[in-house]
Amino acid sequence: MATTIIFYILAAIILICAFLAVTTNRIMRAATYLLFVLFGTAGLYFLMGFTFLGSVQVMVYAGGVVVLYIFALMLTERQGSNEKSPISLAKKIVALMASLGGAAIILFVILTHKFLDAALTAPNEQLISVKLLGQQILSSGKYGYLLPFEAVSVLLLACIIAGLIIARKR
Repeated sequence: MATTIIFYILAAIILICAFLAVTTNRIMRAATYLLFVLFGTAGLYFLMGFTFLGSVQVMVYAGGVVVLYIFALMLTERQGSNEKSPISLAKKIVALMASLGGAAIILFVILTHKFLDAALTAPNEQLISVKLLGQQILSSGKYGYLLPFEAVSVLLLACIIAGLIIARKR
């Protein structure tokens, strides 16, 4: 019963923040709402018992990507660019049609796919594969992924430094 209540609370947080992220006029608020959506998704992973995926969600997406996104926005945002261009009626109609089409596709998938049957018959090997994946990411052995992981982190650091250099030249 408690897990059901926590699920509904997390689902409400995710839905509300996702809606606010796409409807707000300020980009920094949208990034903040995106951060709450990603934290809510990590909460769902923790609720299902996938602690490794929840931690990766918090560290990589909520911690790294959103901070990098906000950092890039702060570097590239111009102070005098608060002017809003009016949106034409044709663009509003296209956006409405695309939204209705996406909602129809999601509804079709939800109604035709048997999610519960697939979840109940899934083998327990999926939990083992996540554990092995976590061990391989952190290992430095023959099939370990520590070196590529560190190479990507050095690449991201180089991108941040290059962004700072470009921003300082202005």
